[in-house]
Amino acid sequence: MEIIPAIDIKDGRCVRLYQGDFAQSTVYGEDPLEVARRWAALGATRLHLVDLDGALVGHPVNTDTIIGIVRAISIPVQLGGGLRTEAAAHAALSLGVARVILGTAAVEDPEMVGRLAARFGDAIVVGIDAKDGLVKTAGWTEQVSIMATVLAEKMAAVGVRRIIYTDISRDGTLTEPNFAATGALVREGGPAIIASGGVCALDHLRRLADAGVEGAIVGRALYTGALDLEAAIQSVQ
Repeated sequence: MEIIPAIDIKDGRCVRLYQGDFAQSTVYGEDPLEVARRWAALGATRLHLVDLDGALVGHPVNTDTIIGIVRAISIPVQLGGGLRTEAAAHAALSLGVARVILGTAAVEDPEMVGRLAARFGDAIVVGIDAKDGLVKTAGWTEQVSIMATVLAEKMAAVGVRRIIYTDISRDGTLTEPNFAATGALVREGGPAIIASGGVCALDHLRRLADAGVEGAIVGRALYTGALDLEAAIQSVQ
């Protein structure tokens, strides 16, 4: 299983939110590039970047910062936040981003997501962010009446190969992942599942791996020292 450090960018800085609440953000680094270099040096094989400002306004905002990270490190980067059109997805991939994450677009324009998946394959990832089983969009500010499991099935049907599932109520809480909800998305022959939200212990990683989860995105636990990246990577090798 792959351990993927998260770098959430807001106002050009590296922050973490609590349960997706923009009013409850903690700054963990003034320079996201230095943070990216640190995780890469400690053995990360991929980074998870989120343009939080972009997620709120619906289009990329912190593009210069993201370009700097992509150019400075040798490991692949996956990017989400404000990528809601084909043009935005194309532009992100042209910057050298290895994977683009589509969230709101998966709800509002699944046909477009299918076209992108057909063209770019593994470079297209769908982010399903949910609270109490219901999907939220637009930077977690709007709840829609679709269950995460239903959206995952729709995305599999249009050819999406990978899904990032975030349980918003666990995100940034240092509690534990929603193992039941995450495991419910794992299907033989279905999209690979990456877990996000609440991962903060080696046991969490082992349980996710045992459930067939492909990867785990880790944020606050790394920044607070609750989880050591090198130990985390070794625990699931």
